[in-house]
Amino acid sequence: MFNIGDYVFNQNTGNLGKVIGYGHQMVNTAYMPTVKVLVDFATNSCRRGFVEEDLLTVWIPWEEAQRMQIKNHYVN
Repeated sequence: MFNIGDYVFNQNTGNLGKVIGYGHQMVNTAYMPTVKVLVDFATNSCRRGFVEEDLLTVWIPWEEAQRMQIKNHYVN
């Protein structure tokens, strides 16, 4: 679980932002935890400052996303 204020990266949308809260979503009759993020950088638009909520499993720490990007850069 992330802490409030952590910077996280959405692996599906490519958006980057700061964790501002938590929630839940019903998936196949089970409640799954979600993370609410105030987006600082959106890959698909020039918008920023909007809230994106997605499943916890979709978000990774920003530091990890940076390491993955560097690793992929050198592998390709």
